[in-house]
Amino acid sequence: MTLMESGEAIESATIGREGAYGLLAAVAPREAQSRAIIQVPGRAYRIGASALHEFWKTSATLRSLVDRHTDALFAHAAQSVACNALHSVEARFCRWLLSCRDRIDVDTVNLTQEFLADMLGVQRTTVTAVARSLQAKGLIRYRRGVVDVLDRPSLEAGACECYSAVRRVYNSLVPAVAQPDKVA
Repeated sequence: MTLMESGEAIESATIGREGAYGLLAAVAPREAQSRAIIQVPGRAYRIGASALHEFWKTSATLRSLVDRHTDALFAHAAQSVACNALHSVEARFCRWLLSCRDRIDVDTVNLTQEFLADMLGVQRTTVTAVARSLQAKGLIRYRRGVVDVLDRPSLEAGACECYSAVRRVYNSLVPAVAQPDKVA
């Protein structure tokens, strides 16, 4: 998430099993420029910046992976900027929910209104209205802090072009782990 001085924040990219936060520390240890928030339970690994840097110096595979992931993450962030400026909240909600679902491989996602509002850069009341609209269309079931994906094809049809654009980038740069049906 990108944080503003006012305390407001908005999603700049979503990272799941296809990536890592802070990979550029492999090149040279540095201070983070954004804030990472873990929203969905799962398994994660942690490595110190200096240890990652030492491994990066000796591993061509790691250097290539860091380069490809950095390219994908930059493309994702750039797409998010365009998406947040140009697309409806409903289309962005669909995009974000699909992206999250792809990373966890389950149709039930625990997401609070507050978190979704932060990710989409809108008020909680807007999240409620959009979720109710999508529920009325039969695309999702929405209850306090839980969203169930009921109709993925229709959710994809309701998402803006940014969902497929980001997915294509990840599939081309980190294909072994970017596809929802493949676990690395």
